[in-house]
Amino acid sequence: EVQLQASGGGLVQPGSSLTLSCTASGGDFTFTDYSMGWFRQVPGKERELVADISWSGGIANYAETVEGRFTIGRDAAKHALYLEMNRLRPEDTGVYYCHFRAIYTDDDYWGQGTLVTVSS
Repeated sequence: EVQLQASGGGLVQPGSSLTLSCTASGGDFTFTDYSMGWFRQVPGKERELVADISWSGGIANYAETVEGRFTIGRDAAKHALYLEMNRLRPEDTGVYYCHFRAIYTDDDYWGQGTLVTVSS
């Protein structure tokens, strides 16, 4: 079973940058069998998609609120997913979860979440 470990969150000032990482492990794991994404959740609200990337890495989609500031990327050799966040705003604050979806079974896997706080 796929296990995801997210890291990289922290407290930063508005306008700063931060990069989140998510490392996958477990069993006979083929990285390109998964589409991937990052979600954000704040208290009292549903988890929302921030960015996702196709199984091939060729197609990325972003929430309108982060378009042009965030970049999702992946490294198949390292079994890692990244989210580079630039020009951070207070409204970017939340717990960020990495997510993998198996393209053949639609099984979903979630990381444990990493907290990003943007505040002056």
